[in-house]
Amino acid sequence: MLWARQRAREAGVTPASDGTCAALRLLAATADAKSVVEIGTGTGVSGVHLLQGMRPDGVLTTVDPEPELQQFARQAFQAAGFAPNRARLIAGRALDVLPRLADGGYDLVFADGDPWESVEVFAESLRLLRSGGLVCFAGVFAEGRTVDPAVHRGEVLKLRELLRAVKESPALLPALLPVGDGLLCAVKR
Repeated sequence: MLWARQRAREAGVTPASDGTCAALRLLAATADAKSVVEIGTGTGVSGVHLLQGMRPDGVLTTVDPEPELQQFARQAFQAAGFAPNRARLIAGRALDVLPRLADGGYDLVFADGDPWESVEVFAESLRLLRSGGLVCFAGVFAEGRTVDPAVHRGEVLKLRELLRAVKESPALLPALLPVGDGLLCAVKR
């Protein structure tokens, strides 16, 4: 993990916090997850934790537009002891890749990608999840900006729209976990 976090700093990306990673590992284990989608591979920090919580025969499908970061993630997965067939790394934008994934085929969807795409990723996530599956979004506090009514920046408005959509969806049972920069989770009823 130290190696993967160092690669993240060198690449200029922010890895998921220790608290977020612990929550993801717990949620994957609780869901007995066999199929997980991760949006925003980064250098593999959150992916390792998801794999640790998943079933031994589970497969993590992780999507990121940066192939170089995915190479770091592949190395992190290998260093953590996971066989190559446990992770499917797809280079591309989430909104280009997600429509090609199977309806109802996933136990957990974790999004740590572009906040501008969060509402659209949320819609795709609902389609991807099986009944009883979980969707989680990292970074929804936006360093406190989502709760500051004076902030009207575009990505913050998108995150507020996401929070509203999850809260108002009759298909979901949501919770906002105060780990990292906010982890929005919801189970599909």
